Amino acid sequence: MSADYVLAAEKRDVRGKGASRRLRRVEGKVPAIVYGKGSEPVAITLSHKDLVHSLENEAFYSHILTLKMGGEDHSVILKDLQRHPFKSLILHADFQRVSQNQEIHVNVPLHFTNEEKCVGVRMSGGAISHMLTEVEVVCLPSDLPEFIEVDMTEVDIDTILHLSDLKLPTGVVAAELIKGTSHDNPVVSVQKIKGGATEETDAPEDDEAPEES
Repeated sequence: MSADYVLAAEKRDVRGKGASRRLRRVEGKVPAIVYGKGSEPVAITLSHKDLVHSLENEAFYSHILTLKMGGEDHSVILKDLQRHPFKSLILHADFQRVSQNQEIHVNVPLHFTNEEKCVGVRMSGGAISHMLTEVEVVCLPSDLPEFIEVDMTEVDIDTILHLSDLKLPTGVVAAELIKGTSHDNPVVSVQKIKGGATEETDAPEDDEAPEES
């Protein structure tokens, strides 16, 4: 992975909606929780400014993060994020502890490359349709990719790529495929563009005057 994401966190003793609103409005903090790995959940706070800055990077969502708290470093992944419906405000965040020898489930973004060179578009005038923009993977933390590349160069017209067609890194599997072949969901397709020129009708032109009776 190309970047390290470190966030300073503090334990939070006071809970409730009123306390959370005060944290956000007065102190510029985000209430959050850390759970998993056989330990009790811990309520924490983070700097809203620092969290928003980190969220600007796509890789932050599919990266092993480091929470510095109480003089210790905790390896976590971001599992949930609650945003204000119309304000640029983070309301709450959930982090899951990770262990280097325990598999994790993470949604990883898909990067569709070479779409302008796609044979189905360039040679047959097709259109690319994305069914998925991310995929849930299962892997050890050390194998977690920041994204999965989908090369569209050789995808022909009337072709659908499924989860099983993705080239996943070693040690990484698509969570849905573990459930069986019936969960081999479509990812992206190249299809003919519907519609086209309409046929001419026998209707008179606008400048034709009706015959007098």
